[in-house]
Amino acid sequence: MKKLLITGLLLILFGITLSYKEQILQFYYDYFVKTTKTVTLNDKNKYYRDYDFLYVQNTDNFKPKNKQELLNIFYTVLNAGKNKFTFYCPEEYSSCLDDVKSLAKDQITLSNINNYVHPYNSFKNLSTQTDSLGTVTINITKAYSDTDINLIEETIKNIEQEVINPNLSTEDQIKRIHDYIIDNSKYDSNRTDNNIIEYKSDIAYGPLIEGYGICGGYSDAMAIFLNNLGIKNYKVSSEAHVWNAVNLYDNWYHLDLTWDDPVTDTGQDLLEDNFFLIPTQKLQQLEPTQHSFDLNVYKEFA
Repeated sequence: MKKLLITGLLLILFGITLSYKEQILQFYYDYFVKTTKTVTLNDKNKYYRDYDFLYVQNTDNFKPKNKQELLNIFYTVLNAGKNKFTFYCPEEYSSCLDDVKSLAKDQITLSNINNYVHPYNSFKNLSTQTDSLGTVTINITKAYSDTDINLIEETIKNIEQEVINPNLSTEDQIKRIHDYIIDNSKYDSNRTDNNIIEYKSDIAYGPLIEGYGICGGYSDAMAIFLNNLGIKNYKVSSEAHVWNAVNLYDNWYHLDLTWDDPVTDTGQDLLEDNFFLIPTQKLQQLEPTQHSFDLNVYKEFA
C-alpha cells in the first residue's frame, strides 16, 4: 500500500513537472542562473583595440537593454579575439532574443562590425545559438589561422626593418608601407573576374606572402601595419569595395591601396597615390561609385 502511494505521488509530480516544464525552467533560470551568473570578459588577446568608435564601443555590460548595446557586445567579443562567448538577455529587454536573431541574419551589419576590429580578430563565419530562456552563444570562426598569423608576422617584421624609419613623419612612414605593398603585389584579377581562387588574396596573406591581393587583402595588410604604428584605424566598405580609414593628427582620412595599384591593359605595374590619405570630398570626386559608403555606420566621416 505504501509503495502504491509513493508511486502515485511520483506520477503526480511527474505530471505536474511536464505540465509546468516551461515555468519550472524559467524559475530555475531567473533565480539560479540570472542571479548567480555574472558575465565578464577579461581575457582579451594581444590584438585587442582599446579604443572606441562612434558606431560601436567596447563594453563591460553584458546585460543589453537595446540594439546598440547588442552591437557593442558583438563588437567587444570580436575585438577581444574570442572564439565563443555566452551572455543572457535580461527579462526587461523583451525583444532581446528577436533582435539577436535579426542581427545574426544581418550580414551587412555583422560585416560592418567586423571592419572595426584588428584583421586577426575578424571573423570568416559567425553564428549564434539562442534558447527560450534568453541564453545567447556567439560562435566565431576566424578569418586568419594561427599559421597565417605567424607567417604574416614574420614577413611584416622583415618589411618594417626595411621600410620603417622612426625619424620620418607618421605620414611618410605610412607612405613607405603603402608603396612597399603595392610594389610587391598585384591585383588578383583572376579571382574577381573569373572566380579562380589560387591565392589568399582576400586577406593580408595574399599581398604579403603570395604577392596577390584584392581589396580585402590590401586593406587588411595596411591595417596591420597601421596598428603596429599605433595609429587608430578601421576599414570602410561599400557594397563592392573595402579600404582603410586612418586617424592622423585628429582627423580621419581615406587610404585605398587597391585603387593606387591599378590594373592596366598592357600589364604594366603602376604605383599611384591618388587615394593616399584623402578627405571624403576628394574621394567622392575621384571615384564615387565604389566608394559610396554608409555615413550612419562610418560616422567619423559624417
